[in-house]
Amino acid sequence: MDWWQAVILAIIQGLTEFLPISSSAHLILPSELFGWPDQGLAFDVAVHVGTLLAVIWYFRKDIRQLIKGFIHTTFLANPNPDGKLAWFIGLATIPAGLLGLFLNGSVEEYLRHAIVIASTTVIFGLLLLYADNKSNLRKTLTDMPLSQAIFIGMAQAIALIPGTSRSGITMTAAMLMGYERNAAARFSFLLSIPLILLAGGYKAVELSVTADHIPWGLIALGITTSAISAYICIYFFLKMIEKLSMLPFVIYRLALGAFLFLAVWVGWIQ
Repeated sequence: MDWWQAVILAIIQGLTEFLPISSSAHLILPSELFGWPDQGLAFDVAVHVGTLLAVIWYFRKDIRQLIKGFIHTTFLANPNPDGKLAWFIGLATIPAGLLGLFLNGSVEEYLRHAIVIASTTVIFGLLLLYADNKSNLRKTLTDMPLSQAIFIGMAQAIALIPGTSRSGITMTAAMLMGYERNAAARFSFLLSIPLILLAGGYKAVELSVTADHIPWGLIALGITTSAISAYICIYFFLKMIEKLSMLPFVIYRLALGAFLFLAVWVGWIQ
């Protein structure tokens, strides 16, 4: 890749990792429409590291409280809401972690087609609209039982299907159970931390076995750019949903899905 292609792809990854609009649907476009080279495993690891750094830094105070709560709840027999939430995040990560390890990329290999991505972009966009229009979005994370945390974790596993959007499906699941938008988004972002860490770690191990040459300049550029774009995305997204609904993202998903269907029909994308 050229450096400017790396910047654009890192920005796309940083934004779409946390917005409910699907990174798969966006990352397919540059290579298919403009003939860009595949970003490669090393760069994929880099942008995962960047988005992980962004979400950890943004929620650093929350993470400190979760760690303290986990220690008090688990080792000091002093249960508290932060410890409970930390346990719930860990347990809710298991479904997607196990499924991702078991399938080992086969879903991406067999379902990463434009028609599948277009379909899931539209279908799960409409489901997001339905969940967002529920009139009783009042629950906070202190109201969450383990069963609902696991349900959100199982929904996260569905995001292995390209075009679904990990953040979109987890927020949809939370809102379907009545959680307010900000609580749904906060749980979704915190839930992303162990999953991105697992996925990035797995890719890093794979990279250490297969890579002959690593372009360290592009790696540093990818980490920095994706981290900055992801942090900005999280900041403004959480501010936005305090005042607005998810409708702008639903409209965007429907428009993107329609464009992908059109691109397949006219032969721009295979």
